[in-house]
Amino acid sequence: MSEFENSTAPQDQRTMALVAHILGIFTWVVGALIVWLINKDDAGKGFVVDQAKEALNFQITMGIAFIATMILVIISFGLLFFLPGLLGIVNLVFCIIAAVKANNGETYRYPFALRLIK
Repeated sequence: MSEFENSTAPQDQRTMALVAHILGIFTWVVGALIVWLINKDDAGKGFVVDQAKEALNFQITMGIAFIATMILVIISFGLLFFLPGLLGIVNLVFCIIAAVKANNGETYRYPFALRLIK
């Protein structure tokens, strides 16, 4: 459980956390990485740092999964052509859910993200 679970983050931090999650849809890891790097040394921005790391970890996981699905498509001679699109839909849905939760001041943990950035 996160330290922010029972507290309400300030609106500016909630907005930045929302941005970190939404940017994952459009910029893969770049947006969340920038948000995390800008805020990681500021002790007062704990909610933003936590959610930006979570978004970054999820996008890294999605990148690994995308590479794996492309390999599966190639190995199956195109029979599994739908997997990259399905992965894109999963990314979109989870990023939107995370953004809404972050905007409400709730910490969000993606259900199957590799926690590579601690």
